Amino acid sequence: MPDQPLIILDGGMGRELQRRGAPFRQPEWSALALTEAPQAVVQAHSAFIDAGAQVITSNSYAVVPFHIGQARFDAEAEQLANTAGQLARQAADASAGPVRVAGSLPPLFGSYRPDLFQPALAGTVLKPLLQGLAPHVDLWLAETQSLIAEVQAIHAHLPAGGKPFWVSFTLQDEGEQDVPRSRSGETVAEAAQAVAALGVQALLFNCSQPEVIGAAIDVARSQFEALGVSIAIGAYANALPPQPKDAKANDGLDELRQDLDPPGYLRWAQDWRTRGASLLGGCCGIGPEHIERLAQDVR
Repeated sequence: MPDQPLIILDGGMGRELQRRGAPFRQPEWSALALTEAPQAVVQAHSAFIDAGAQVITSNSYAVVPFHIGQARFDAEAEQLANTAGQLARQAADASAGPVRVAGSLPPLFGSYRPDLFQPALAGTVLKPLLQGLAPHVDLWLAETQSLIAEVQAIHAHLPAGGKPFWVSFTLQDEGEQDVPRSRSGETVAEAAQAVAALGVQALLFNCSQPEVIGAAIDVARSQFEALGVSIAIGAYANALPPQPKDAKANDGLDELRQDLDPPGYLRWAQDWRTRGASLLGGCCGIGPEHIERLAQDVR
């Protein structure tokens, strides 16, 4: 049964920006809106807040060389990250109630591609993101992570100041799984042990099919209980079909699953809550209408 107060997260920014008419094309993806349609970013954040989100995530996921190119990253990354943090802060501060801003720290060398991780370059990519976001965010969220080593590298480069550090892994969701695993093949048990050693405040699972998340929550909770640590557990699944091992996250707009409309998604969120998750939101394809239904019913 749940033993921590429920916190509602936001949903997927990319499709919400596109729905609002913001520029949205490859390879820049959602980063385009930071310079070409910043007000749409604020509006998207505000829509999730109005729906009930208590934590919103900065639109900095695509501010990496993989999306905006190395030359533009070298020239503009810190300013783009600053803008992403500033826009999220603006929306949060305009809310009638308290809303926290999570600084999105994405996979540094390509989503779903743990094989591309370059530990020697991690600090170089992280530095402008951290410097740009730091003045505006309340916590750090390393999301859609596939590899324990990358999470450890991100943690090692976090600035001083003691802001909470949340980590979210994306899970293998194609085919039958013997045990829940991240996209690197590492088990959720190994991931839970690793983040506990880092002293994280929360472990989440995102950008995966809802069907694989329940088992991951069970494993994480069992590991934390065995270790005697109190770490919040959360989930924000996507509404996409299963993603194969060679898929590239944000490589295009997949068709959404029809069964993951707001009532359908709510049923999964209720199950995660029963298993002990206390941080619930949505990833790709989960909009304000999903978050509103979740916030109203799961409470």
